[in-house]
Amino acid sequence: MKIAAIIPCYNEELTIKQVIYDIQKYCPKCEIYVFDNNSSDNSYNIAKETGAIVKKVMYQGKGEVVRNAFSIIDADIYILIDGDGECDASAIPSLIDYLINEDLDMITVIRKAGKYRRGHSFGNKMITTFAKILFGKNCNDILSGYRIFSKKFVKTFPANSRGFEIETELTIFALQMRLPIGEMEAEYKSRPEGSFSKLNTFKDGFRILGLIIYLLMSERPLLFWWIIALIFALFGLYFGLPIVISFFETGIVPVATSVLSSGFMLLSGISIITGLIMNAIGRVISENRRFKYNSVK
Repeated sequence: MKIAAIIPCYNEELTIKQVIYDIQKYCPKCEIYVFDNNSSDNSYNIAKETGAIVKKVMYQGKGEVVRNAFSIIDADIYILIDGDGECDASAIPSLIDYLINEDLDMITVIRKAGKYRRGHSFGNKMITTFAKILFGKNCNDILSGYRIFSKKFVKTFPANSRGFEIETELTIFALQMRLPIGEMEAEYKSRPEGSFSKLNTFKDGFRILGLIIYLLMSERPLLFWWIIALIFALFGLYFGLPIVISFFETGIVPVATSVLSSGFMLLSGISIITGLIMNAIGRVISENRRFKYNSVK
């Protein structure tokens, strides 16, 4: 069985060596790939000297790294672990056993309570609640960057995201495909002095919010467009009801307001039709994904 560890790396010269050593210690048979994402420090050379297979990724962003890694690496089990030293590599053997014994496609390593930054904790709860409403399954740490995957998952996952929102896309894809997934709690260590997080709470939060809207539109188009239709219909009724009342009372119809009301109702109808069309297209896309998933050996 071939196991590959994927380490996204951007200016992690203080931590990358220890991360590689820890993976070598707890998973000796694992092939370790470090994907250097335009680091300006000595991360590339340190990773290479420590024994990892080092690849350079030109386009900036964790999503770009994941897409590149998933496309070029051929393995039976894939471990995605950050290069910042926060992830506990001692959990890897248990993760592999869990994935194999339960025949899962993805396991997310969830952080123990109190290990989140305040802004990230709020964002995580918001996105988790959103995913539960959409797909009916509760995920405790949708923003975790520490995961393990089956080959079927990796070779089916589209990886459309560019940045840290890739973590949200991984979970949403698994839920949309109704794949067997699990979670395991593990310790997250603190960064060493002088090492800083690359996450930006607000910038990455807006990106994730944009991804949620995009995924809602693409994965649940009927719901998305019917919400839009309802909004247009409410505006149409807001402007239209006074026109009806005015007509019965005075026999006069305000032309400008009636045109505005009719326009909103027309947009509502168009949105409903758009939702039906996009839903049909979405079913075809979902079926194609399933066929591709089933074809991976």
